[in-house]
Amino acid sequence: MTPTEIKLRRKSRVLEVAFGDGARYQLPFEYLRVYSPSAEVRGHGAGEGKLELAKERVQVTAVDPVGNYSVRLVFDDGHDTGLYTWTYLRDLGENYDARWARYLERCEKLGYERKPLPVAPG
Repeated sequence: MTPTEIKLRRKSRVLEVAFGDGARYQLPFEYLRVYSPSAEVRGHGAGEGKLELAKERVQVTAVDPVGNYSVRLVFDDGHDTGLYTWTYLRDLGENYDARWARYLERCEKLGYERKPLPVAPG
């Protein structure tokens, strides 16, 4: 399902994605970066892929359309190789709670202490 709207909200550090069935997701930049669909992050085989750390302050600087099926997000840390398909964006929205909990669990297991930023409205 193709999104009906994609908004980059820099102040609140989220990508807002809306679909025709009324589903709307606010996906934090950090979340999008640590769950990048790129081979660099996901790896080439089975498993959870590379654990991305210290991405609390990452910004999305551009959202570039790729065909009729995805967008490429450009992050200020230089990462820009993942193609976020419409299906993957929806999956990230629908499964945010479980995915984010798993990310935090992996950080804790490694002993990494996140330094979350306050979220600005809008």
